[in-house]
Amino acid sequence: MSLAVLKPLLGLRSVYRLQRIQTHMMSGTASSEVLLEKVGNAGVITLNRPKALNALNLSMIRLLHPQLKKWENDSETDLVIIKGAGGKAFCAGGDIRAVTEAGKAGDSLAQDFFREEYILNNAIGTYRKPYVALIDGITMGGGVGLSVHGRFRVATEKTLFAMPETAIGLFPDVGGGYFLPRLQGKLGLFLALTGFRLKGRDVQRSGVATHFVQSEKISALEKDLVGLKSPSAGDVAAVLDSYQEQSRLDAEKPFVLQQHTEAIDRLFEGSSVEEILEKLQKDQSAFAQKQVETLLKMSPTSLKLTFRQLQAGAGLSLQEVLVMEYRLCQACMRGHDFYEGVRAVLIDKDQSPKWKPATLAEVSEQRIEDSFASLGDKDLKL
Repeated sequence: MSLAVLKPLLGLRSVYRLQRIQTHMMSGTASSEVLLEKVGNAGVITLNRPKALNALNLSMIRLLHPQLKKWENDSETDLVIIKGAGGKAFCAGGDIRAVTEAGKAGDSLAQDFFREEYILNNAIGTYRKPYVALIDGITMGGGVGLSVHGRFRVATEKTLFAMPETAIGLFPDVGGGYFLPRLQGKLGLFLALTGFRLKGRDVQRSGVATHFVQSEKISALEKDLVGLKSPSAGDVAAVLDSYQEQSRLDAEKPFVLQQHTEAIDRLFEGSSVEEILEKLQKDQSAFAQKQVETLLKMSPTSLKLTFRQLQAGAGLSLQEVLVMEYRLCQACMRGHDFYEGVRAVLIDKDQSPKWKPATLAEVSEQRIEDSFASLGDKDLKL
C-alpha cells in the first residue's frame, strides 16, 4: 500500500515512522550507520555508529553527500540538523584503521576516503541553507569536518573537541588549515600542534562552536528548530541564542586557556616549529614546559607539515585549503609516521611511536616542500 493511500488513516507521527522504515528498507544495511529523516521542514541526519563513537567511514560519506545536495535543492527542506547517536559522541573521527590498512595494501580507499570526505566538507562549508551541528559529545578529526564548516555549531557540557592528528603522524585535516588560523591570536596553531582538548563551554568560547546549550535542553531545541516554517539563518540564530541564554551551566568559569592566552600568542609566534620550541624551552613557566613535553612526543614531520599548513591556510579559501590538504594526506600515505602513529596509539596502544625522522632537525625542507606539490591529474577537484 502506498504512503499516499495510508496518510489519511494514520496520524502524522506514524507517517514519519513509516517514511523512516521505507527509507531504511530501500537503502539496505549500510544506511543503518546514518539515519536520514525528514521531520517537518528539516532534514535530520543521525550518525548511528554509537559503538564506534560514530566514527565516519566511506559508506557513511557516500550516504551523506548526495542527501545533503538533495535537501539543498528541495524547496520543502528549509534547514539541516546533524547529530550523533548514543549519547557519548557526535563523531570521534574518521575510520583511520581502515584507511591505514588500505594505505599499506596500496588500496584505493586511501585516496577515495580523503577525497570524498573533503568534497563533503566543502559541501557543508558552501551549504546554502542553515546547517546546524549538535556536537553533544566527542567531536574530533572527521567529526570536526562534519560540523565546523557549517553555519551553526552547538556545543554542550559533554562536548570534547580536539584535533589530535600530530600524535598519529597526520595533520589537522578536514579543513583545519582554514578554520584553525582564523581563531583568536595563535590559539589555532596551539591547538593544531599540541592536540589540546577543549571541553564544554570552552568549545564555544574558542570560536569552534557558535553556541553553548546544556545537553538536557538539546531535544527541546531540536523540536523548536524542526518546527520553524521557512526559517532564515537569522530565525535559526534567534532560537539558538534563546537556548544559550537559558543555559547558565559553567557561565561563571573563565575560559580554560584565559590565563595562558598572552603566553600562547607570544610563544607560538615564530617562523618555524624549531623557533617555537626554542621559545617554549627558554620560558620557565610550568605551562611552557608542559607544551615542550607534549610537542616532543609528536611526529616531527607532522609538526612541520601542520605549521606550514596553517601558515598557508590563513590566506586561502576553504576550497584551496582542501586541495592543499588532499596533497598532504597523500604525502602522509606515502610516508612512515602515519602508519607508525596509528599502530602506537590505536592498534598496539603502547603510546611509543618510533618516528622517522626522529627529530625536527632531520626533517628536511625539501621533504616538506614535496608534500605540498601538485598531484597533477590526481589533485582534488571541487
